[in-house]
Amino acid sequence: MTDVKVSADKPAKAATPKKTIDKLAMVITTYKRQNLLATLFESILALEQAPWRIVVVDNEQSDETKTMVEDLEAKANAQWGRTVADRSGNQSRVVYAPQTANLGGAGGFSAGVRKAYQLGAEWFWVMDDDVAVLPDGIAKLAPWTKRHEVIQGSRFDYDGGPFYWQYDFRIGLGIPNPIAPAAFGRAGYRTMNTLCFEGGLFNRRVVREIGLPDPRFFIYWDDTIYGYRASKVTAPIVVPDVVLRRTREIGNWDIAGVRQLNSTSDMNRYHIMRNRGYMARYFMVYGDYRPFLFALGTAATAAKELIRLVMVDREHLRTGIVQIAKGWWDSRKLLHDNAWRPMPAPLPDVLDD
Repeated sequence: MTDVKVSADKPAKAATPKKTIDKLAMVITTYKRQNLLATLFESILALEQAPWRIVVVDNEQSDETKTMVEDLEAKANAQWGRTVADRSGNQSRVVYAPQTANLGGAGGFSAGVRKAYQLGAEWFWVMDDDVAVLPDGIAKLAPWTKRHEVIQGSRFDYDGGPFYWQYDFRIGLGIPNPIAPAAFGRAGYRTMNTLCFEGGLFNRRVVREIGLPDPRFFIYWDDTIYGYRASKVTAPIVVPDVVLRRTREIGNWDIAGVRQLNSTSDMNRYHIMRNRGYMARYFMVYGDYRPFLFALGTAATAAKELIRLVMVDREHLRTGIVQIAKGWWDSRKLLHDNAWRPMPAPLPDVLDD
């Protein structure tokens, strides 16, 4: 695997900035949220630079979503013109990718990145349907792509304020560092060992090296572990440039005006705990699994979810506790599943030429 040298300097301001990103594919996963998807589509059409492809993974396989995508395709082609042909010879900017079942966010992004990779994308900008891109989002990210292969832009929260994201993943414990400094320092960015599929950007070489996002997570920790795996072959960074905003309001508990604990669902609670089994398996692959520390991290994760139930989601207290316990139990089964294998790196006859 090839390491990429990371400069300690910000992209030079004296040079003419690279305003676009070569063969950039936006990969969007959606499921039964057409109202939010419409806002995202409107923001895409307001971009100052045109993406090479927009791949929309529809986990619902909805006629309504299909019609929305067709409308986006017509408007994008009329506004920007057709683009460089993909490997199938198609020059349309928008690709609709309906799925026969709900694959969750993890499965949706895995399918979307696979599709974009097969089309020939060089960069993958992934996002859920509950965000909107800022008009200069691509222009802000473009200079960073000259020296880096995995880039996480910053975001506005749904209320317009800055959104703090836990970019520092404590591998031994298997939990994000909630007190990682928010400031970016003299370098103008921070290195990270994780990723968020809410606006994460990564290069084709990374996919070639580590494979696709793992669909078995269904939801939660899938992007964290993809970023962790990416950090084994390159040096991911998070940058201060704000490139999108969140559009879905979520109930939360404000913690001293610095951090917040958001509301979630019982389905999320289950997968937060269950998927720690997958997390541990990946740590084993890379020699980073520390049983005692990881057990402490699992207990801390369960405690956090119990606090969330009491402070934010008290109406789901009984069912939430059941899902936390069930997910924890199922994570132990995954932890001891000798048949488990990591996602393979892409093979030429599967994804590449």
